Amino acid sequence: MVIGILSLGLHPSAIDYSRYPGLDQETLTARIAAGEAALRAEGFDIVPCQVSADPDEAERKVRECVADHPLRVVMIGAGLRMAPEHTLLFERLVNLINRLVPGIVFCFNTSPETTVDALRRAVAADA
Repeated sequence: MVIGILSLGLHPSAIDYSRYPGLDQETLTARIAAGEAALRAEGFDIVPCQVSADPDEAERKVRECVADHPLRVVMIGAGLRMAPEHTLLFERLVNLINRLVPGIVFCFNTSPETTVDALRRAVAADA
């Protein structure tokens, strides 16, 4: 059974890199791409959804990403969850996803490199 997974995070252009020494937009973009390739190699059916920091724009993007995709799991990236300035955005998107996809399983990574482990936990919990 294929499980549809929404991979939700801030677009690399929406990150304040001054908080993350040694990280820049190009590096993060490459890490995200490598993480998505690893997910596909593991057989996950992912729907990438990178949003802006603007709540209205982010909500529109999530609605677009969710439309026409049967989803069971959403993985929300650390950049969206952990920066205090994005708390209201995170809250708004969690509530939106909960309304759009009732019963969806949530999971969380700490970096693009930990996404596979987060999804394995979520899929096991959903089984």
